[in-house]
Amino acid sequence: MNNPTDHAPAGSSPNYAGGRQASGTALVRDSGGARLPDFNPANRKTLMMGGILVANGKLRQDQIDLVLNEQRVTNLRFGETAIRMRLVSHADVEEALAMQFGYSSSRASALALPDKVTSAVNPYSPFAEALRGLRSQLMTRWFDSPDRSILAITSVDRGDGKSFVCANLGVAFSQIGQRTLIIDGDLRHPTQHLNFGLRNQMGLSGILSGRAGLEEVMEFPTLPNLAVLPSGPQPPNPQELLGRDIFMDLLQTLSGHYDVILVDTPSAQEASDAMVIGQRAGAALIVGRRNRTKATEIAQLASVMASSNIALLGASLNEY
Repeated sequence: MNNPTDHAPAGSSPNYAGGRQASGTALVRDSGGARLPDFNPANRKTLMMGGILVANGKLRQDQIDLVLNEQRVTNLRFGETAIRMRLVSHADVEEALAMQFGYSSSRASALALPDKVTSAVNPYSPFAEALRGLRSQLMTRWFDSPDRSILAITSVDRGDGKSFVCANLGVAFSQIGQRTLIIDGDLRHPTQHLNFGLRNQMGLSGILSGRAGLEEVMEFPTLPNLAVLPSGPQPPNPQELLGRDIFMDLLQTLSGHYDVILVDTPSAQEASDAMVIGQRAGAALIVGRRNRTKATEIAQLASVMASSNIALLGASLNEY
């Protein structure tokens, strides 16, 4: 995946400290007045590599002593020593490290997710690293102000990978503590419920038609900063539903609860829904597929969006 091209001036990076205070900790201040977590010994022990591996069923308690004894000889870290002793795998240690540092991933949380959510299933892959680069640019270009929390993710044509990028970008934002919501606004060919293994019940279309409420937002206890609002049943009038004032009211309400809201739209060639959602969001990111999407097509879509007063944050080429 390439980073987005410049279409908007960069802003200042946000300095958000998200997440919840861990239970069993007290906040103290250092000499400079900064707030620091004061973990008691019991909590520290649960965050040790050996303790996590035992809790995950990867090591027995008696094997910890064996590793500690060997560690005195090798002077390596606990995880490296355990790997050298062939007691655990690299994946086991990566999982424990993710838990130590509060890094959301399906391996760390034992949460079963489809392979398409690469940022959670394989957070150390080249694709996940590319997503982190895109995330950083979007943080400075758009999500640097409290009143700019909504972004439409669109594409020129179906199959360009916009829904795939939207899902994984949402996970990437949640992994840095941003309260993140993914809305499946593609009421014609929805896929986010499939990406996350969710039931697609009333969803967005149910809310917009007055038949459901915010209980349709699905949260992940083991990915604590991520939520998904599936599309719901396919309506006969998707563009009219999205054009109603209730959709704007819904976005405004949700923006008071989430730092980042990503709205997956239909492709621009398929319907004008993308323009309606883009206008509601205020900004959009175009996803193209390498060796398939033409530069002229992206430029044409960018021009149409600009004429509709939609801030285009860039175009990202997807090759995964």
